Amino acid sequence: MQIEVIKSKIHRVKVTGADLNYIGSITIDEALMQAANLIEGEKVAVVNVNNGERFDTYAIKGNKNSGEITLNGPAARKVHKGDIIIIMSYALMDFEEAKNFKPWLIFPNENTNSLT
Repeated sequence: MQIEVIKSKIHRVKVTGADLNYIGSITIDEALMQAANLIEGEKVAVVNVNNGERFDTYAIKGNKNSGEITLNGPAARKVHKGDIIIIMSYALMDFEEAKNFKPWLIFPNENTNSLT
């Protein structure tokens, strides 16, 4: 049996921009992506702490150590600059394997989006 479990989580980062005219996705600071073990193009779930919106999109790499968190395309309508969001990805794995799996959970500074 396969189950879906949390693989990566960036907990509470501040939205730095929203670009409605971009083709879609979420731009995430490369340092945060690396720390959370996310890759470019990976499907992510986004939860907006400010308004309760939940949606899926895919990650694209932003400039390293920039603190950038930008929602692009239609997702830009679900956030405002300054909102706090949680970014998560999930993985399918065998039930027994999942019992011992340790996800990558990071808790950046929500004011600066930095890891320090």
